[in-house]
Amino acid sequence: MAISYMDYTSPSTQFTYDLSKNNFFTKDDRNLINVLSINQLSTLGNTSLLDIYLSKGNVIEPHTHQNATELVYCISGAATVSIVNPFTQELLNFPIQPGQVANVPQGWWHYEVATEDNTHLLAIFDAPIPEFIPGSDLLRLTPANVLAHTYCLDEAKVKEALAPIAKTVVIGPPADCKKPSTRPYNEPAYARQPQPEYAQQRGLNQNPYAQEYGYQHRVPSYYPQAQPVSGNGYTPY
Repeated sequence: MAISYMDYTSPSTQFTYDLSKNNFFTKDDRNLINVLSINQLSTLGNTSLLDIYLSKGNVIEPHTHQNATELVYCISGAATVSIVNPFTQELLNFPIQPGQVANVPQGWWHYEVATEDNTHLLAIFDAPIPEFIPGSDLLRLTPANVLAHTYCLDEAKVKEALAPIAKTVVIGPPADCKKPSTRPYNEPAYARQPQPEYAQQRGLNQNPYAQEYGYQHRVPSYYPQAQPVSGNGYTPY
């Protein structure tokens, strides 16, 4: 905890708070996020949290927290926490159920997907106020011509693809989304099937959809609880 110079004898000192009074984002009555920071609870110190409610298939959009590590704890339902490791350049997928956690190091690109209805997650941060850089803002605020030139893309197609992203998404798909998904939320965008000997050497474990889609993801040996559970696995877009 950071050194505190607070006057704990002051009558204005706060020791309790109702999170339902401080909503960060609401998509609908089953998909919402409440936040608690030092702005709401003066004695909180160097910690904060998000109280997250999701229904199946809803996604906390890809994002980073530039000022904090995030510990995601599953209270009810089930979700998959997906992290891009910038050092190994691997996408790691961690299915969690009640009582299980997944940790996201500070500044790492990640997202969470509910794989059951009535999913309730608690995201705990080691900072008094969690900062948030959403992927939707990076996409909509970067000029299409820059993206097209940088990655050798068709500028018109980039503009068309990104045009619907008119504001920060937070929980996707957006409530006004009319376009049907071209594949289930649990189906990967591509099939990547390492050779058996490679998979064994790298510690790759198949998720529940691996046989059907020919896709595998890595579950590191240092995270023994992160084993896909039948019917609850999720393979990202």
